[in-house]
Amino acid sequence: MKLIHCPKVGTRPASEFVYGGLWRPMPDPDTSADIDWSHYVFHRDGAPGVQREWWCHVPTGMWFVAERDTLKDEFLRTLTLAEAMKEATDA
Repeated sequence: MKLIHCPKVGTRPASEFVYGGLWRPMPDPDTSADIDWSHYVFHRDGAPGVQREWWCHVPTGMWFVAERDTLKDEFLRTLTLAEAMKEATDA
């Protein structure tokens, strides 16, 4: 059985979760140029490897960011949205 770690309730069976797509920080609406928005909306990296993705723990309704190796289908770690945003701004 595949297990996923939820930042709110801990490790749970994968059947309790739904995938929500790739996660990327959104450009600042007040300062970003059209080219930044174009890249955000239309360009996605679908290559196998480590991706950050939205996941939802359905019983609690909590959305979080998971770092997952799509080539091996392994969850490396999970982060709250605040943690993911902090890492994105620190980088």
